[in-house]
Amino acid sequence: MGVVADEIETRLRAALQPTDLSIIDDSDSHRGHAGHSGAGESHFTVVLTAAAFAGQSRVARQRLVYAALGDLIAPDRVHALVIKASAPAA
Repeated sequence: MGVVADEIETRLRAALQPTDLSIIDDSDSHRGHAGHSGAGESHFTVVLTAAAFAGQSRVARQRLVYAALGDLIAPDRVHALVIKASAPAA
């Protein structure tokens, strides 16, 4: 993982204490598209499971992830983020 992916992991673990977390750098799949600078680490998918998501709507879960990532979500940092957030199975 690169520097940005490491920072995503650090922030999500600190804020949401996920039981499962996967961070996928999709940047190469977006070569030539808007927001791809050629430097990489601009497009990500995060898949996470956290108790903080229990009882939350999909939109509320996404807001929690965006709040945890803060200033990383900016055109010059992370251009695109796919979020697959779920609560642990009961």
